[in-house]
Amino acid sequence: MRILLAGASGVFGSVLAPALLDAGHEVVGITRSQGGVRSIEAMGATAVVADVMRRDQLLAAVHGQHFDAVISQLTALKKPPLRNKDMHTTNVLRTVGTENLMAVAKAVGATRFLTQSMIFGYGYGDLGPVPVTENRAFGPSPRKGFAEHGEAMLRNEQIAFSEPGIDGIALRYGLFYGGPATNAYVDLLQAGKLPIVKAGTTSFVHLADAASATVAALERGRGGEAYNIVDDVPVPFSAIVLEIAEDYGTKKPRTLPAWTTKPMPYLHAAVTGRYLMANDKAKRELGWMPAFPSIQEGVRADAKAAGL
Repeated sequence: MRILLAGASGVFGSVLAPALLDAGHEVVGITRSQGGVRSIEAMGATAVVADVMRRDQLLAAVHGQHFDAVISQLTALKKPPLRNKDMHTTNVLRTVGTENLMAVAKAVGATRFLTQSMIFGYGYGDLGPVPVTENRAFGPSPRKGFAEHGEAMLRNEQIAFSEPGIDGIALRYGLFYGGPATNAYVDLLQAGKLPIVKAGTTSFVHLADAASATVAALERGRGGEAYNIVDDVPVPFSAIVLEIAEDYGTKKPRTLPAWTTKPMPYLHAAVTGRYLMANDKAKRELGWMPAFPSIQEGVRADAKAAGL
């Protein structure tokens, strides 16, 4: 297929674009900068320069071209969000940005539209001891401070599913690690800026596994469906930090009481909540299996590949 990829030069896009190319697809990445053009072309893809928040500019950039699919991996996060306000720009990308990309999908004749969603759309905090499936309610959180995030994630998926003739698919990713995402953890650990709290459990996914799942969804996913893209073994957030510190030989992180993160409500909810996700639907319908069923296997493989 000929794919138009938004977010191609981002942390995940830099892994996804090569995976799409390796699967035999043609990739055209959207970027706002010449630096982004260079990054995209270095991966073997081509680039168009446009701002996804400016619909007219975006439509002009692809005028007269045909694409079989549009994939949105939009995010404005350059570092982990700590407070609810840190999510505002990403929330706007998930609504206005996705609307603009859907307008492009219609204009270029695409018949598939994939969008990045997240497991936090199921809620923030303790989601209970039973693994969460895609049948669980998704959208606005009953917690007032988090409602905007859930509304944006729900609207993002609604846009993806909204157009007759375009098979929309939502990929509800777990927390990313692996490759450039793990490198960010390493940098924070070395700088002594990544303390841990021993609370909560969440579902992670290695970037390589997220990419292979996205390729599988592009090729085999059902229109109108959402898929949890996570590994097999949920773990406390502290577990991945400690694993990276050990395998990469960084400074050992400090341990802080969970209450110390309360002034940073987004971070507090992310690291102290319970997010146990089921990935059975993705395995069954996409024919996908994570190469790294747990963070231990993924982190150790990355460290070994780095010669550590």
